[in-house]
Amino acid sequence: MYAIHNSVFNACCQKLLPETLLLQLIVHRRFCPERRFLLSMTLENKRGKGLSFTAMGTEDDSPRNGRRLSDQWADSVAVRPRTTERRITVHKRMVLGFAVSVLTLILLTVIAVLLSFKFEDCSGEITPRAPNTSTTKSNQSRDPQVNQRDEEVQPWRQSRLPGSLRPRHYDLRLSVYMDNFTFSGEVHIEFECVNSSKFIVLHVDGLHVEKVAVYWDSKKPGALRLHRQFHYPSNQLYVIALYRELKPLRTYKMNITFEAQIENELLGFFRSAYVLHGERRFLAVTQFSPTHARKAFPCFDEPIYKATFKVSLKHESAYVSLSNMPVEMSVLDEDGWVTNYFSRTPRMSTYYLAWAVCNFTYKETFTKSGVLIRLYARPNAISRGSGDYALNITKKLLQFYEDYFKVKYSLPKLDLLAVPKHPYAAMENWGLSVFVEQKVLLDPKVSSFSYLMELTMVVVHEICHQWFGDLVTPAWWEDVWLKEGFAHFFEYMGTDFLFPKWNMEKQRFLTDVLHEVMLLDGLASSHPISQEVYQAADIDRVFDWIAYKKGAALIRMLANVLGQPVFQRALNDYLRTHMYGNAGRDDLWNKFSEAMQKEGKHINIKEVMDGWTLQMGYPVVTISRNESLDHSVTISQEHFLYHADAKRADMKLFNTSFQWQIPLTLSVGNSTHVSSESVIWVSDRSELHRISLLGEGTWLLGNINQTGYFRVNYDLQNWKLLLEQLMRNPEIISVGNRAGLIDDVFNLARAGYLPQNIPMEIICYLPQEREFLPWHAASRCLYQLDKLLDRTDEYSVFSDYVLKQVASVYHRLGWPTSFSNSSIMHGAYQTQELQREVIMLACSFGNKHCHRQAVSLISDWISSNKNRIPPNVRDIVYCTGVSLMDEDVWEFIWMKFHSTTAISEKKVLLEALTCSDNTFLLNRLLNLSLGTDLVPDQDVIDIIIHVGRNPHGRPLAWRYFREKWEILNARYGEALFMNSKLISGVTEFLNTESELSELKEFIQDNEGEASSALARAVEIVEANVRWHCHYRQQFFQWLRKRPSS
Repeated sequence: MYAIHNSVFNACCQKLLPETLLLQLIVHRRFCPERRFLLSMTLENKRGKGLSFTAMGTEDDSPRNGRRLSDQWADSVAVRPRTTERRITVHKRMVLGFAVSVLTLILLTVIAVLLSFKFEDCSGEITPRAPNTSTTKSNQSRDPQVNQRDEEVQPWRQSRLPGSLRPRHYDLRLSVYMDNFTFSGEVHIEFECVNSSKFIVLHVDGLHVEKVAVYWDSKKPGALRLHRQFHYPSNQLYVIALYRELKPLRTYKMNITFEAQIENELLGFFRSAYVLHGERRFLAVTQFSPTHARKAFPCFDEPIYKATFKVSLKHESAYVSLSNMPVEMSVLDEDGWVTNYFSRTPRMSTYYLAWAVCNFTYKETFTKSGVLIRLYARPNAISRGSGDYALNITKKLLQFYEDYFKVKYSLPKLDLLAVPKHPYAAMENWGLSVFVEQKVLLDPKVSSFSYLMELTMVVVHEICHQWFGDLVTPAWWEDVWLKEGFAHFFEYMGTDFLFPKWNMEKQRFLTDVLHEVMLLDGLASSHPISQEVYQAADIDRVFDWIAYKKGAALIRMLANVLGQPVFQRALNDYLRTHMYGNAGRDDLWNKFSEAMQKEGKHINIKEVMDGWTLQMGYPVVTISRNESLDHSVTISQEHFLYHADAKRADMKLFNTSFQWQIPLTLSVGNSTHVSSESVIWVSDRSELHRISLLGEGTWLLGNINQTGYFRVNYDLQNWKLLLEQLMRNPEIISVGNRAGLIDDVFNLARAGYLPQNIPMEIICYLPQEREFLPWHAASRCLYQLDKLLDRTDEYSVFSDYVLKQVASVYHRLGWPTSFSNSSIMHGAYQTQELQREVIMLACSFGNKHCHRQAVSLISDWISSNKNRIPPNVRDIVYCTGVSLMDEDVWEFIWMKFHSTTAISEKKVLLEALTCSDNTFLLNRLLNLSLGTDLVPDQDVIDIIIHVGRNPHGRPLAWRYFREKWEILNARYGEALFMNSKLISGVTEFLNTESELSELKEFIQDNEGEASSALARAVEIVEANVRWHCHYRQQFFQWLRKRPSS
């Protein structure tokens, strides 16, 4: 079977088939509605304007009626009388002529029926042809000539909306039935015609459309006759075909009534539940980003189509309803239902529209400028004060952003809604930000500092989006990093505003953003931060850590190049220029260039930044002393890849000349002094530079405080001098650069740029290190090695070496005695986080004292039923206790998980259950998490990942992942991050040839699903296997020799 293209079909019909045969084809059931529509149009064209069909009624055009050919099509056909010039009197000739005509008609009918078998079988709705999976380009790349015709005649076949219409305003009226989890609605859309068209094409996904009407919006309004309407599910579109063209520069209105389920999923308009006083209660909430508003109402669901919205929600009066704007009127019906009418929104994209129906309570506060802030949550959380912290910092953050951006918050209110189930940490809907409970509710007596810090940064991130995202929206998804990168960057700026002594932007940004994203971006399967987006599947792909973390790292690099005052002025101008509209990356670059020109500096920011945003990956800058010339160095750049041979295997990489314009900062130092930094712009592959202070015994240090997005390598002599400096007096080198040296040296060695012993020698200085950040950088690198080695026979050689570096600092710092986070809130963060980091390393690598202490604290809790474990180390103690103690401890932790009402404590207890050495208990936990509702949906993935991190559970998690893939993919496949998080979390620990073969076999069996995440997984596992093959023996040889050297 093959499909004949509609344009070819249409041409054949016009040229070859008589009217009578066309009529038979129109009523032929083998043709889908789209084919019959084309045939009817052909028949009209053949007959001319003198004959018309009776219009299908605007009120009766439901999809159910639309699936069947109306009898009006056949009844409305008039047959013109045939006449002849002369009378035929011979009877035989009449019979012969009639017989020939009948035979000809039969023959043509047989040919048409045979042709119809070749056409798509689409009974009911149109079924699209299977996509061509051999290319990642848009539809146009498959057949440019044919698809140009498609775009003109069949705009629903395009992956993007045609652009001929532009919405101005939506009036959306919804009735929500919480008793049976359904909703019905009516949307009135006012829209402008930009280019003449007979088609209205908009997004619909999973809705049952009941009625459609289209009107003139003029002094004499009237309904337009609808020719046809149908779903085109492959592009999630609904098509309304008109008899008459819509005229440019005129406005129209359409009314659509619809109904749908409130799904038990994580996207669109979905439901969630919680238990209060033994009673199960339900709520319903929306999640529309990036492409799921179409699941809740018919709309033009692309970011560029901004419009205003008025929403009304009707529901039982036992519930409250929320939306982006305040309630302007509330009407109570006699039947106990209430309708809330919300104020009109500013111009905004569909995916920022939001509403919720729940029976939550709230606390509120006001900013100085009068903005009302409320935090809604389950009643027991509000009464405990769990939302107070988030509410208070939100008030401060709105003021901070208004002052920094010089643009006022645009709405009269901002609600923070804490829900039990959500696909993401939070969603920045304008005026109604939705958070999963774990990211906004805080119980100070039981929450660790790491929990408090993460919660703080999530709130800071979402409030920033009220400007970068809601107010100014990326024009298309290829530049999603414009909003996510800025929000991620300001997580650290905003947190520093709240807690200046934490120094987040200069410290934690390095380990938690820069170091983490460079691991991903050093893979051959990486992608540019701005990447072309054609299909709906591509949209999900751009929401990854490259967009968030690399975006933030590039913004930080640019801020350091420009200087903070220029950077801030450019952002102010960007926001004021594009407020309530859309922008692209070039709009941002232009504002930065203009700001620089006002300072008398002429740097083409677009030219510089295009190299960083339109190329994948990042460079490694190598600085080598030039022996033949005094005070000179050779500086070269190349594309950093963990697998250098990947370029030969991938022609796309092999044929690409990667080159960047690099703002390299340099300092020269010796045992007592380090010079101030200077900036060298490196744009060629290799350059010679003179460094006046460079002399014998002095070392070079590049990328000061790691403000640049690149790695730095040196000649071996310079590495030796840096190592000696660290051993002698590490504080000569800044904290940020000490952390940067550790991260660079471990990753350069892993990629084969350096011998394996150099990173292990670098960390020999750690017993002298008194700052948290270098320890945090080292522990992240050591855990990367740990996952490669934890199932090897010689693992103890590695773990003993790590414990040797940790021992003295562990005994010096001891264990915390405080049971409150108040000291952390007021600035003791660095000390307590260092203590926590060292305890974690000690317990993870088998320090006996650490194990005894953890067991003692767990035993005391069990015997006294009073938890005296300091909150900042509870996760370490729980995990260590579960791994070392018997099954009764596991059951005790499982019981506490169900009984505690503290959200943060639930998360820690649940993850502790994955630390058991008992595979029976681990398997039980996996089955309970996915097969019951005892574990929240968003936590199921974390359970599987944490079981995979456990060496005893790794084969179990890997097998479980493959066995349950269909269920997992169905549940989480559409949710951004979740599938990729699951795939990377389960596979990154695989490191044997057999596991690599199993992964490739799994991908082959599930071809086309989560392809980018699985391609990255293969590359990581191949790198793990390659490291064992090339470097493992060398690594252990050095470790065994080291103690006696």
